[in-house]
Amino acid sequence: MKRLLYLVALLPTTALAQGWGNVANQQEDKGFSWTDPLWPAFWMAWTPATFALFCGIFGAIAIIGLLEVVKYRDGIERRGIFGLTTTLGDRLFISLLGSAYIFLLWLGLMGQPLWIPLGLAIVWGVFCFWKV
Repeated sequence: MKRLLYLVALLPTTALAQGWGNVANQQEDKGFSWTDPLWPAFWMAWTPATFALFCGIFGAIAIIGLLEVVKYRDGIERRGIFGLTTTLGDRLFISLLGSAYIFLLWLGLMGQPLWIPLGLAIVWGVFCFWKV
């Protein structure tokens, strides 16, 4: 009986030591974070960074699609320095693919921060639309 009382007296302190005292406490508001999920229960971890990236890509596709429909009906085909005949969509694809390789190469060799490969990717995109 004495052991049972000792065990019952020990249970609340053990539970509090393991964190059960924080169950009903409110979470602190950490503010904005680029890496926190926007919708925690969603199947894909959409962070503000991934959302902005995909909005930018789909926005660029929409702008090029509108340009092809409204302004350049026949497309702007040209033969660039790589010897390829490309349209606006082809140049967008080449610039996005090259940008992905720039970022992957930088992450593999240097790590973070990613400001320098962002600048390189922008220069690569301008080069692709200008010369390719």
